Amino acid sequence: MTDDQVWTITGAFDPGAPDWHYLPVEIPEGVREIEVVYRYDRPDVPPGVKGNALDIGVFGPHEQFRGWSGGARDRFVVNATEATPGYLPGPIEPGEWQIILAPYTVSPQGMTFEVDVTVRFGLDGPAFQPNPAPARAPQADRGKSWYRGDGHLHTIYSDGRRKPEELVADARAAGLDFIVSTEHNTPSAHLQWGDHATEDLLILNGEEVTTRTGHWPAWNLPAGTWIDWRYRADDPRQLQKFVDEVHKSGGLVVAAHPFGPCIGCTWEYGYESADLVEIWNGPWTLDDEAAVIAWDGLLRAGRWIPAVGNSDSHTHGDRVGLPHNVVLADGLTGSQLMEGFAKGRNWIAESSSVQLEFTATAGGTTVGIGETMKTDPGTPIAIEIKASGAPDTHVRILDHHGPQWGGYVPAEGATIMWTTQSRYSKWVRVEIRREEPTPTTRDTMVALTNPIFFR
Repeated sequence: MTDDQVWTITGAFDPGAPDWHYLPVEIPEGVREIEVVYRYDRPDVPPGVKGNALDIGVFGPHEQFRGWSGGARDRFVVNATEATPGYLPGPIEPGEWQIILAPYTVSPQGMTFEVDVTVRFGLDGPAFQPNPAPARAPQADRGKSWYRGDGHLHTIYSDGRRKPEELVADARAAGLDFIVSTEHNTPSAHLQWGDHATEDLLILNGEEVTTRTGHWPAWNLPAGTWIDWRYRADDPRQLQKFVDEVHKSGGLVVAAHPFGPCIGCTWEYGYESADLVEIWNGPWTLDDEAAVIAWDGLLRAGRWIPAVGNSDSHTHGDRVGLPHNVVLADGLTGSQLMEGFAKGRNWIAESSSVQLEFTATAGGTTVGIGETMKTDPGTPIAIEIKASGAPDTHVRILDHHGPQWGGYVPAEGATIMWTTQSRYSKWVRVEIRREEPTPTTRDTMVALTNPIFFR
């Protein structure tokens, strides 16, 4: 038995350091486990100046991804049987491994770091046995129906605080039919969802691809699929390469929190490669209002990207399902849900108590959210909105000319009618708002729909 070997690597970053810095480590034959511990200095900085923050991950030989924890933890362990959440269990292949350091922000004083790498020798333990989530949740599958789901969620497998079983419990309590697991930059959570799955909640695999110029949840990935994140918006070919990977696997690309007020969170890629845009992220705030205004502007310019809303829940205090999607699908499978989202057959709700129906009828034909109605220019189109579970709110009807007053929703609910024609309205969408200020907005969004279009 060979004693453990320990190496310490030191270095420094100046302000403006590259996004990715690699520390090569030669792993000899016979290693059964790698442990990495890192630390860096955090000097005081004046108000308005960003301090030091350093992310970490690791690649095995031949650029084989083995894990990422960002700045969520200061150490990780990988062996054949188990790994720290965010990392992938598996045999330790000899050769050159790369510890990846990613300076998120660097203070004006610079940043010094130390990385301790410990290798332990011996025979591998039992091989890790992946147990991904089942492809179906039969108790929740109602055939063609409206399904509720939250598509942006985190656990201890990236920078969240919930254990997977806690997230499942909270999603069920929120009245959801499905969730998408979207850990930052790693698929490690995919491999264990089967340990926590229930027959009344579908769990889809995803990844929040967290680049330095925008985040994009990839939805409906095959279990274990990893999508690279080492590029910026100044090289759109890189983004398209990985978008194509997601599409080939049957998934969709979501432009997340496009005006998120944190470093790297704002969407800088443009929307050419996005299938969906997350215009409502967590409790209603000013950046959500900005996202809705920008999305509405795209609609007015004749460009529609279906809207979604998700909680982006990280901590136990972040309510799962605030907000969530209500999507029309032919059944509760990943491919059927993705088809519904891609068609824009979706509206967004603050909770499962909110019920909304939105249709347009003309000449004996009725269409719903995300659909297109073809009529003669002078034919009246009857817009009908049924809202309940949203007491003391008001309905706002919007077309490409701007917002119209819809009406008040009392405790018992309301049915609101409005009439237009295709020569007046290119599309119509609906918002429900509560006259309740937040710390950054004058009111609070309760529900929001994708448009119905008229031709």
